[in-house]
Amino acid sequence: MIEAPRVGTAPYLRNTAGSPLAGSPLAFSHRGFAPNGGENTLKAFNAAVELGFGYLETDVHASRDGVLMVFHDEDLRRLTGETRKVSDCTAAELARLRVAGEPIPTFDQLLEAFGHAHFNVDVKDPASAALLARAIDRHGAADRVLVASFNGRRRAAVQRMLAAAGAPVAASPGVLGVGAAALLGSLAPLPRSWFRNVAALQVPERHGAIRVVGPNLIRHAHAAGLQVHVWVVNEEADMHRLLDLGVDGIMSDNADVLARVMAVRGIWPQDRPAG
Repeated sequence: MIEAPRVGTAPYLRNTAGSPLAGSPLAFSHRGFAPNGGENTLKAFNAAVELGFGYLETDVHASRDGVLMVFHDEDLRRLTGETRKVSDCTAAELARLRVAGEPIPTFDQLLEAFGHAHFNVDVKDPASAALLARAIDRHGAADRVLVASFNGRRRAAVQRMLAAAGAPVAASPGVLGVGAAALLGSLAPLPRSWFRNVAALQVPERHGAIRVVGPNLIRHAHAAGLQVHVWVVNEEADMHRLLDLGVDGIMSDNADVLARVMAVRGIWPQDRPAG
């Protein structure tokens, strides 16, 4: 049973009671769908949407001149061959680079291009926090963005700024929060006061030799009003196993495989607009 999160974070989670996908696990396309390269490009996200995804996972970095760019790595080498960091380049310089033939989008472009999509956004650097908060507020997108970061301070900074603007946004905890939940949740109920500002625990199934996701964590998370989303799951058998276990969402690089799994279970597509 998927429990409703605290007031103010529910709109993002369209699988809570009374929402369009009530009771269904959510499917997240990790960095879009780019089997031949081109992650985090408009083409990759469009491919995911065409498959039926309503939830898109992405990452943001700030350019040198304060533009929020959609890019995962700190430096540009792996995807563009450029030796500099994202933060060393202006937005104009980044716009001239290509990832598998595609330009690097800004986060504003992402929100504008996919007006009904929900975005799971990983804040990759400190400068991105304020830029992300302003972008979400500017586009009126607080109900379709979940803020995540390995660094809990960045996530909290975005939430504080948006709360002050009257636009509370959903979030998942950083490394410390996830670690505390994984350790305690496998043994005992989770104190909701520890997680009052988050709507979901977004976790790997395992961390090294340690199993993070199990029946106890899921049960205790649900009792605390938290969903459990698992990343990054790429094998079909693992997807079915985790869904049978009761997780509330799965993120995958293999969007086509995840779409097939969801379709087999009769809960596809998930890209329908709210209302």
